[in-house]
Amino acid sequence: MPPSPTTGTPDAESLTSLVSQLVDDGRSLVTAEIDLAKARAADKIGHYKNAAIFFVGAGVLALAALIAFLVGLIITLTPAVGPFGATAIVVIVVLAVAGILAAVGKSYLSGASA
Repeated sequence: MPPSPTTGTPDAESLTSLVSQLVDDGRSLVTAEIDLAKARAADKIGHYKNAAIFFVGAGVLALAALIAFLVGLIITLTPAVGPFGATAIVVIVVLAVAGILAAVGKSYLSGASA
């Protein structure tokens, strides 16, 4: 009669310990893979965060330059048409450009939803 697995024979114990070790190794592997994926994601997020900070800084400086340009344009036009006329001309032109950009942006959105 063959020995039963519950009698504590060396073969049964070694098989049980091998299966237990296999399960433990599988859990360790899954945990290590998850930790690796988290580390990679954190690294990429760090790079994107730094890039976003620099883009925001560049946008703020570009906006300041645009404002300075528009103020200079008003000052330049003031002798010809007066302060109110210069301001009105610059505001109307800037609003027209903003309207065109908004219309183009809207056309991209309506094209993307189709």
